[in-house]
Amino acid sequence: MLAPRNLAAFVTHLLALRAQHAEPHLSQVETVLLLQINESIAADTRRRFEELVAKRQAETISSRELTELIGLTDEIERRDGQRLTVLEALAHLRRIPLVDLMDSLGISRPTYA
Repeated sequence: MLAPRNLAAFVTHLLALRAQHAEPHLSQVETVLLLQINESIAADTRRRFEELVAKRQAETISSRELTELIGLTDEIERRDGQRLTVLEALAHLRRIPLVDLMDSLGISRPTYA
């Protein structure tokens, strides 16, 4: 028979082991994919993009700024394409539809005007 102190330690250890096994774990591949999915463009790049879009909408953008905006747009679209490829890989790995994965990750589908 275990002493009360030893019994409490044993039960605590058993509960910790049970929690460890019950807790879902990500594989290394899933972890890498999720890190890639969550990468975003730098905040200053996003800010500059928004400034240039506002200037374009106000029709006050210079030709140099328009060239910069086109470059930033290309960069953002390239990043979005890479992100979609990684999302598809993770959906395939988990054997679920892409839209279900996006919903589970809280990623909204784009709406086009």
